[in-house]
Amino acid sequence: MNALRWKKFFLSLVALPLMVWAAGTPTLAQDSPPVQVTPAVEVSHYDVSWFKDMPVTFLSAFTAFFGNYRYTQMEKPEPGDYRSVSELLPWDRSLAGRYSESADKASKWAAALGVAPLALAGYSYGVGDASGLDAAGFALMFAQALALQSGINLMVRSMEFWPRPYVYAKDGYGSGSRKAVERAEKADAEAYGSFFSGHASAAFTVAVFTGEWFSEMYPQSPFRGVVWAGALSAAALEGVLRIAAGKHYPTDVVVGALVGSGVSLAVIEIHKKRDERFSLWVYPGAAGLTIRI
Repeated sequence: MNALRWKKFFLSLVALPLMVWAAGTPTLAQDSPPVQVTPAVEVSHYDVSWFKDMPVTFLSAFTAFFGNYRYTQMEKPEPGDYRSVSELLPWDRSLAGRYSESADKASKWAAALGVAPLALAGYSYGVGDASGLDAAGFALMFAQALALQSGINLMVRSMEFWPRPYVYAKDGYGSGSRKAVERAEKADAEAYGSFFSGHASAAFTVAVFTGEWFSEMYPQSPFRGVVWAGALSAAALEGVLRIAAGKHYPTDVVVGALVGSGVSLAVIEIHKKRDERFSLWVYPGAAGLTIRI
C-alpha cells in the first residue's frame, strides 16, 4: 500500500469518530425558533465514545503504519539463507514449490467480499432497521479491526519466518512447472515472509463482523446461523485458495484466521453495551468498578 493510500486510510480512521458523533446529534432547522425539545432516545447497540475510541483508533492506526513500515524494510535473503524445506513444519512441507496462477487470481477477486459488513449495515440503515449512530459506530469498529489485524500481520511477516511455497520451485520442489519457476525467480523480499496469511486474517475479520451485525440487529431471525455459516465458509474458502495458489501454508492460514477472528472479537467486546448491574472497566492508567442502581 503506497503512502497516499495510507494517508487516506488514516484520515478515514480520524473522520469516522466525527461521523459517529454527527449521526447521534439532533439538528434543528436554521429558521426554526428556539424551542425546548426533549430528544427521543435513539437505540444504540454499541458503546462508542471519544474517551474509548480515540485511544483504540490511534492504536489501530499506529499499528497499521508501523506494520507497513516494517514491511517496506524487508530484505531479500541471499540464496541458502532462508529455511530449507526440511525445516518447514511437517504438515507444510508437501506444499513447497506449489504455484497456481488461477487460484491466485481467484483469491484476489474474492477480496471484493470485504465490503459485506458495511453493505449489510448500510442496508439495515437504509430500510430503517438500524440507527445512524449504530451504522457509523459499526463502521468505525470495522475500520479499527481491519487496521489492527493488518498491522500485526505485516509486522510478523516482516520477520521472514519462512518463504512462500512457490519460492521453493526454483530449488526443484513441487510441481516444477515453468510458471512456478519463473514466479520463484522473480520473487521479491515480501515473498520470504509467508507467515502468517494477511488474506485469511482479513477474511475472518470480515466474516466475524458480518455475523456480528446480523446477530445484533436481527436477534430473532431464523437466518442467523445461515449468515454465520456463510460468512465463515467464505473466509475459509479464501484461505484454501491462498494455499492452492502456493502463497501460503496451512499453518499461515490457520494462524491468520485466529488472529483476524481474535482481533475482531476483541474490538466488538470493547464496544458491547453492558446490562449488568456491576461492571469492571479498565483503561490505560485507570481502572474502576461501576455499580448501577
